[in-house]
Amino acid sequence: MSGPLNVLKNTQIIILGVCIAFATIISALIISKGMVEFKKFSEQVIEVTGSAEKRITSDYIVWECHFSRCAPVLKDAYAMLEEDLKKVKKYLLAQGIKESEIYIYPVSTKLMYKKTEKGYDTNEVENYCVSQRIKVESYDVPKVDSVARCSTELIKQGIQFFSEPPKYFYTKLDTLKVEMLKEATANAKQRAVNIARSTGNTIGSIRSARMGVFQINPVTSTDVSWYGNNDTSSLEKKVMAVVKVKFSIK
Repeated sequence: MSGPLNVLKNTQIIILGVCIAFATIISALIISKGMVEFKKFSEQVIEVTGSAEKRITSDYIVWECHFSRCAPVLKDAYAMLEEDLKKVKKYLLAQGIKESEIYIYPVSTKLMYKKTEKGYDTNEVENYCVSQRIKVESYDVPKVDSVARCSTELIKQGIQFFSEPPKYFYTKLDTLKVEMLKEATANAKQRAVNIARSTGNTIGSIRSARMGVFQINPVTSTDVSWYGNNDTSSLEKKVMAVVKVKFSIK
């Protein structure tokens, strides 16, 4: 009886071995297919750059000006500067600028020393020069802009007046950035669709998105920089947003 039993036992072992081998092959195929699918998911992507551009008008203005007086006696220089300040404030208020929009900086003082025949400074003070700086900040951009352009009229009153170029800002920039990023992403998607369609494919979900810097330039400028431009010299500006997006390919 031992003979038939041994044959049966050996047959069972062979069948078991075949089953294990078959299962191993099937498992390897499944794992291999899964790896191929994962690799396909990881590598088959298309990367495109989307952009959006919008023209805006500044809604906030900052304008600074300053004036000065010099005199051999410090007290006299301060007295003249104080009179000039009264005239400047009166002028600004008369032009419609509000008291709350005017910021007056502390007075700065500079000593001017007498020179030697060779042009070197001595220890003797020749003049005390004091200067006053004023800043105007307002949402009424047209009004302050107009005053800044005409403020040199104060020179006619004997004031040593200097007007600096106004700076223009857009206070709703954070909200605008969100809107423009949405538009730039939509633009990127459309570009990806066009590229994929030309090769007989379709795009899937977004794999990744990277926001670029914002460029805020004068309307006629095309300047770009890696850190982003933020122009304050122009009333009318052009804002450009850029985003790089990776889409899967079906």
